[in-house]
Amino acid sequence: MQGPALDDRQRLEWLRLIRSESIGPRTFRVLLNRFGGAAAALEALPDLARQAGRSLKICPAAEAEREFEALRRRGARLIALGEAHYPLPLQAIDSAPPLLAVEGDPSVLNRPCVAIVGSRNASAAGLKLTASLARELGEAGFVVVSGLARGIDTAAHEASLDNGTVAVLAGGLDEVYPPQNLPLLGRLCEHGAAVSEMPIGWAPRGRDFPRRNRLVSGLALGTVVVEAARKSGSLITARFANEQGRQVFAVPGSPLDPRAEGGNHLIREGAILCAEAAHVIEVLAPMLRRSDLFEAPPLLARETGEGSAASQALWDELDLPEISAAPGLDLGMMPSDAASPAPEAGDRKLRLLGLIGAAPIGLDDLVRASGDSAREVSQVVFELELEGAVQRHVGGALSRRF
Repeated sequence: MQGPALDDRQRLEWLRLIRSESIGPRTFRVLLNRFGGAAAALEALPDLARQAGRSLKICPAAEAEREFEALRRRGARLIALGEAHYPLPLQAIDSAPPLLAVEGDPSVLNRPCVAIVGSRNASAAGLKLTASLARELGEAGFVVVSGLARGIDTAAHEASLDNGTVAVLAGGLDEVYPPQNLPLLGRLCEHGAAVSEMPIGWAPRGRDFPRRNRLVSGLALGTVVVEAARKSGSLITARFANEQGRQVFAVPGSPLDPRAEGGNHLIREGAILCAEAAHVIEVLAPMLRRSDLFEAPPLLARETGEGSAASQALWDELDLPEISAAPGLDLGMMPSDAASPAPEAGDRKLRLLGLIGAAPIGLDDLVRASGDSAREVSQVVFELELEGAVQRHVGGALSRRF
């Protein structure tokens, strides 16, 4: 579900909230759901921090306004979760950025995308195959997403310039890494886009790259790993793709080449073997006609041990009890930033709980079955999750805990 656009005041409040210390995407969603809007959440933050036994810095309005102005000078814009240009695949992940800075053509974000990732120290054969994959995927109507790194990323972007490509940056839009790819960024913005969740002027740090990787996979229907060592950022991207319920493809390679270890491992774990673009297209093309496009279950065995995507702490979140069960935002209420209505007596909660059984049910189906508004159902489901009465599954489906 997508809603109308935020106005300038609301966008500034959203920016202040997400730029405040210890506020990540999940904390942001909890606060908006709890307080009904960013302005009220900002007012409540000092008390919440004291209750958690800590202090935190709240982003000043002047600092947020400077970021707005810096983006405007670049010809970039901030797109809010739920707005028309916010990419639907990214909106479906549980750590979707509340605000996405976009430079270039935002319309490419809502075309079907495929991520191509791989080694920075790629082989010539890997670079050639990457260029072929990216070019043919572009000709088939797909936008190629990658991280603007050296090697495979660069080859993927360059080969898809004419058909549209999206670069996801680990730092701010003005902090390109590696710097040698600054000219490439300028060229790709002519027919594609660069996106970042980080503020202007932010130089990327170590854990900003895994953060970036979840956006690369989150924008795409599927992720293709061309060359990757057994421990590499590309495998982190593949793990994120798996956790997000997206297709994972891997190019096989010689067992004697360390750059093939990661891809070969993914294939053993259930990734789809990819030797040419047709192998990707024949899997993804039929998905474009599906209504449950972003509710597919994971295809690979989940890895939750040390080093897996799921185990990495990407933000220093404020210690709120709801963080582990942060719900999806009710996009119908977001643009108004209106205060949430007072909950009714427990009748609605009991009625909705009765509609949720052991078999997972989608939120849209629950709304239709209940006859209540999406906002009312989302609020009650949030309460039921906090009480431990229901659990949320991959894709957002709900089931009852008996």
